[in-house]
Amino acid sequence: MSSLFTVAGCHNGSTTDSAASVLTNTKLVDQNGDTVELASLKGKPLVVDFIYTSCPGPCLMETAKFANVALRLGNDLGSKVTLVSITVDPEHDGPKQLLDYSHQQGADEKGWYFLTGVPADVDKALAGFKLARQVQPDGSVGHMVDMMLVGPDGRLVREYNGEVVKAQDIVDDVKKTLSNG
Repeated sequence: MSSLFTVAGCHNGSTTDSAASVLTNTKLVDQNGDTVELASLKGKPLVVDFIYTSCPGPCLMETAKFANVALRLGNDLGSKVTLVSITVDPEHDGPKQLLDYSHQQGADEKGWYFLTGVPADVDKALAGFKLARQVQPDGSVGHMVDMMLVGPDGRLVREYNGEVVKAQDIVDDVKKTLSNG
């Protein structure tokens, strides 16, 4: 049975007025092999989750929820809002695996990045969100069910528990963020 890991200090479903940007200057690679610097994604709201392609359950559910968010955002996805899925298993998830996963999950939408990189860079990116990967001695990784809404300024707006949040609630929060800023 797979263990579920959540990270201490997260307040799922809470709002925050964090003063610092959660988007580090870390350079990652997207599902198409293009370099993406997280800090360069400032300027529009982002909804971020943390997945891995061999995940047997929670990641599939989160990706399906993100696909529902993408559908509900419609033309705003890419033009006004960005979705970002960061792998927590960069040792096994390269651009090809992420591209295959995005196609298999019906998640190959413009404006939705699946990001990987060398483990140190992924760890640095996660640290910006105050998260850390849980790597087991056998190389397997723990699940993260955190989803986060990041404002156009790069500051954390809201954290969600990806297992219980509804897609419409995320979309409603994105729309509030767009209207506020």
